[in-house]
Amino acid sequence: MPLRAPQADAAQEALMAVFKSLRALKDPAALHGWVRAIVVREAVRTARRAARTEPADLSSLPARGDPQLSADDRDVLERLPPEYRAVLILRNVEGLDERTAAALLGVRTGTVNSRLHRARDTFRKAWTS
Repeated sequence: MPLRAPQADAAQEALMAVFKSLRALKDPAALHGWVRAIVVREAVRTARRAARTEPADLSSLPARGDPQLSADDRDVLERLPPEYRAVLILRNVEGLDERTAAALLGVRTGTVNSRLHRARDTFRKAWTS
């Protein structure tokens, strides 16, 4: 049995959650946002599970002072913990407010604010080092 990527697991879990709860959707116009919330939540859960079960491979990280370290912001973003990456993307890339991001992630607004602060700080430190 071949191993599946965590992305495929997240997509499958999200689809299952959507199909199981589809009858509970009261407003068909809210479908896009509703599905988006489920997908984000499942992606974060799957990334957390993968991070706990798979040890990080640090052998490919460049040494301090290597110009490759700050070459690409996407690389820095991908190295953030999943919960930081999710809130940073929702707020800074998607342009969502704290309440909407909190609802999508299933956390409190204060949690979004603290994660956003830590995510920006972590991103800034990784980018400048």
